[in-house]
Amino acid sequence: MDTPILEFLKGYEREGMSRFHMPGHKGLGPLGCEDWDITEVKGADVLYEAEGVIARSEENAARLFGSGRTLYSTEGSSQCIRAMLTLALLNRPAGRAPVVLAARNVHKSFLYAAALLDLEVEWLWPEGARRSLCSCPVTPEGLEKALSAMEAPPMAVYLTSPDYLGAMADVRALAEICHRRDTLLLVDNAHGSYLHFLEEPCHPLDLGADLCCDSAHKTLPVLTGGAYLHIARTAPKAALEQAKQALALFGSTSPSYLLLASLDGCNGWLAGEGPERIRAVAAALTTLKAHLTRQGWTLWGQEPLKLTVDAAASGWSGEELADLLRVGGVEPEFADRDHVVLMASGNTTGEDLQRLADALDCGTPRPSESTLPPMALGRRVRSIREALLAPQEELPLENCLGRILAAPTVSCPPAVPVLVCGEEIGEDAVECFRYYGIESCSVIK
Repeated sequence: MDTPILEFLKGYEREGMSRFHMPGHKGLGPLGCEDWDITEVKGADVLYEAEGVIARSEENAARLFGSGRTLYSTEGSSQCIRAMLTLALLNRPAGRAPVVLAARNVHKSFLYAAALLDLEVEWLWPEGARRSLCSCPVTPEGLEKALSAMEAPPMAVYLTSPDYLGAMADVRALAEICHRRDTLLLVDNAHGSYLHFLEEPCHPLDLGADLCCDSAHKTLPVLTGGAYLHIARTAPKAALEQAKQALALFGSTSPSYLLLASLDGCNGWLAGEGPERIRAVAAALTTLKAHLTRQGWTLWGQEPLKLTVDAAASGWSGEELADLLRVGGVEPEFADRDHVVLMASGNTTGEDLQRLADALDCGTPRPSESTLPPMALGRRVRSIREALLAPQEELPLENCLGRILAAPTVSCPPAVPVLVCGEEIGEDAVECFRYYGIESCSVIK
């Protein structure tokens, strides 16, 4: 598969032009990559009006993923989430209210998008015994029940799958339910860009999602910030045509060509050795997970290239376990009081996996009860938009009881809000904030 953006950048470098254009470094600097960091010079194409090398590269990506259209983002999945919701808004059936039914474990960028687009959000709450701020299991039965309880179908159902801890929804069954009600299914697939390239493809597009976003940089060999907006072949025709406009609505007019080149180069990798390497690491990680389970460690989630240790259920704090891993030469993706999240990719080596196994073998799991607090069930007082755009003040947590949350207060990662903007801060929310180390909140004045 050709890589037209990369080839253009290589050619421009060879030409040795005097650069009387942006950026100001003129191709020189300490990083060594400045020569490829260009602007929209002749022949480089324009991201949001692509007709040349960028358009050809995006067409390559669409063929690889089997989508109706795949477009690039240089501002991560956050930009794609905003674009997905915009497309759902533009393509809702006549008379359909701008309402989204969303699983509660949304990334905070979803809340910002809801505020910008003035959307009303109804929430799907987690089902089952194992509950976490980051995970919101939604069964087909639960979705049917929630949709039946609504006065009218929402313009879209919104899921995060895989979630930050590696749990995966039954997207195929959930998509069928949505489509029976003429409702779009949108999936935040930020952590699952590789799923189409497994032995049994299970990317949301493979399973019936209408729109989804992938953070390519999370699990594919792409620079940080590179992402995809995917539109299914069966999505509304207008959504295919409006996608660039939806991305441009929220995107910088100065997209990074380094990120575009990285996404372009990844096409070549996925058309070549990439899938085989992804499958090999997934198989090796499956073997490692089985070993760790036999050793007594409690694991979370089903995502093939993610290993999440339920540290609390194994008698550890997540921070303690992360420190143990660092002693063994392993740096995890994330750790909090309860979990340690480790992310692999097609570039993870056998040596890396062995080092991880050896590090965990130095610890002794001790079965324990989970200490997760109940999720905060905030009472909605103001809309998300009203709360985020209202005059605000930052107060110590002890002074926030009974006040209305103005802005999501959460670390990134995982960027999953304890409470949603516009909700009243009750005792349960205060308990959750304290549990996750949050000592102050932004509230409406």
